[in-house]
Amino acid sequence: MTIECQQIDKEFINSLHFPNTEVLQEKEEVVQRKSDLERALALGNLEHLKMKIYFEDDTSLKMTETTIWGVTDNRIILKQGVVIPLNRIHKII
Repeated sequence: MTIECQQIDKEFINSLHFPNTEVLQEKEEVVQRKSDLERALALGNLEHLKMKIYFEDDTSLKMTETTIWGVTDNRIILKQGVVIPLNRIHKII
């Protein structure tokens, strides 16, 4: 299965609008996302490894490839204070 999405530079993410609704339907998917985020955070901090983050704003599915610097209960933190709400993230690869 290929995912159709728009690639976006992280510098433009702060200009996007994110609804408050959850994009994942199943509880298992939410648990998997949390696990994937913890792994991505470790790889980002230890190896400075870039991850592909698939997320959805109020218009479409998007993807950015960057290092994850922090994870809170509600969002991930990228370089330069850029944030993406957790409930809008589909997948981290």
